[in-house]
Amino acid sequence: MKHPDAARFLAAYDSQLRLAPEVAGARSVLPLGPLLLATFDGGRGFVTYADLGGAPASTVAEWVDRAVAHFRADPAVQAVEWKTRGHDAAPGLHEALLGRGFVPDDPESIMIGAAAALVADVPLPPGVWLRRVTEPADVRAVSAMQDVAFGGSVSEALAEDLLRRLSAGDGTELWAAGHEDRIVSAGRLEPVAGTDFAGIWGGATLAPWRGQGIYRALTAERARSALRLGKTLIHSDSTEFSRPILERYGLVKVSTTTPYTWSREP
Repeated sequence: MKHPDAARFLAAYDSQLRLAPEVAGARSVLPLGPLLLATFDGGRGFVTYADLGGAPASTVAEWVDRAVAHFRADPAVQAVEWKTRGHDAAPGLHEALLGRGFVPDDPESIMIGAAAALVADVPLPPGVWLRRVTEPADVRAVSAMQDVAFGGSVSEALAEDLLRRLSAGDGTELWAAGHEDRIVSAGRLEPVAGTDFAGIWGGATLAPWRGQGIYRALTAERARSALRLGKTLIHSDSTEFSRPILERYGLVKVSTTTPYTWSREP
């Protein structure tokens, strides 16, 4: 049965989180019909829209061609993400993207909920602490923990990217839990300026520490921080691994999002 707040949450998502908030911090943004073509530092292009306005498949295909041409003309752009949503009317977009070399990633669930509903008093295991992280050494330790938790190797580049995010001045917060001097779980809070929303992203917990309420406590603490910032809604894009966890916490699946990626040939 559909959640009674799902339609209201989805309407808030469409009206508040699409277009301008998605391209904040871009080096350049070019409107193309209803699309925004954004170029970010690091050679990353990004395409989004709020509504294709009932355009036919032929027009959609033309927009895809013009978008690809725009990014091809900038040699600094090495990859482009085209963000789609499952509830949009976008005739022919999937076919047009595939035909121009875009590769779809796995769909993710768009999760939204009231920040107040995520607040809870969660007991932590003995010796486990929880706090906001700001010092560069601690940020690097969080990044390394996330790399391990996600099954990868420790990446200096990802650590630098996280440090840049936290120094961008957009209000992003990093919260972590640890045991003694070891960080065991962490996640970001990203308030969205001019909206009711804050996003929760990057949640990770080391395998031996899962199932003990630590990530639930981190989520509750980030929700408290969001409320202090005046944000009443929480959103996140979730894999099928994290979706059931966030649903238990009170978030609602309102739609899906699928990124399509184009990469410049060597």
